[in-house]
Amino acid sequence: MTTPKEPWRQRDALTDLYYMEARARLLDVAAFLDRIDRAPGTDDHRLRSLRAALAFLNDGKADRTRRILESWSDPSAAPADSADTKGATGAWPKL
Repeated sequence: MTTPKEPWRQRDALTDLYYMEARARLLDVAAFLDRIDRAPGTDDHRLRSLRAALAFLNDGKADRTRRILESWSDPSAAPADSADTKGATGAWPKL
């Protein structure tokens, strides 16, 4: 794809291609959070990490994907002596 002379056209083309998919995914997240909010109980580490990641989406800064993934990752450099769960949860439990 060649770069158009007017930069807005490239952004417009990307919006044309991906807007409906992004819109649907955002509605899925909103519906999920609505179901969670209606249920009794408190947020576990997965929900806390998801809610924290939402702040990255509209902060106007670059590299949202990287920053979200890093916020969900275990920041320790040393290997763990043993696993503290039977499987991955998608978010660092000590958040």
